[in-house]
Amino acid sequence: MPPRDGRTPVRVGILDDHELLLDSLSNWIRDHEPLFDLVVAAPTWVELVHSAAFPTDLVLMDLNLSEKVSIEARVRTCRAAGASVIVLTALDTPEERERCLGAGALAFLSKAQPVREVMTVAKSVMGLTDAGPSASGSAAAGRAAAKPKLSDGERIAFLLYVDGNSTLQVADEMHVQFETAKTYLRRVREKYGRAGRPTSTRADLIRRAAEDGYLT
Repeated sequence: MPPRDGRTPVRVGILDDHELLLDSLSNWIRDHEPLFDLVVAAPTWVELVHSAAFPTDLVLMDLNLSEKVSIEARVRTCRAAGASVIVLTALDTPEERERCLGAGALAFLSKAQPVREVMTVAKSVMGLTDAGPSASGSAAAGRAAAKPKLSDGERIAFLLYVDGNSTLQVADEMHVQFETAKTYLRRVREKYGRAGRPTSTRADLIRRAAEDGYLT
């Protein structure tokens, strides 16, 4: 995401049906995050999307709600409306992470993380720094700091995939099983997701590879 004009705070919405967590995160943003303007804090999906403040610039969304609306449907609805999404969860599994990032979430974070760390990722995905909008130099420095450390297998699979190969072709090129190649690519996405850098599509992966110097 390109750097934002730091003069205009990011309009943020929160969706979480745990009242204590909803209040805690809401209060933190109001008290500590001048770069974010909390405009809606909703305990239900229906309340969020029917709010006059929706769509927001960013939605911090609980993975599991009591409502029977899938996480994929919620993320895609937000993205279609123009809102970026970060999913927060107490159930941090590779399968759930892949579901969320695959639907278009920009990050998948554990609720066990301190709120300060969650908001650091939020600033990263929204192109913000504490000092305001990122200049080109500071943006490059931020990307370098957030460059995930990939294993040799992950790096090779990553490069083959962004070069246009399917997962099956990646496996053939690496002389490994299909599931092994799939695991390498999943780990690449997970590591970029933890750094707050989206990899939900092949185009996203190509951009990450270019930013981090893999295509030079």
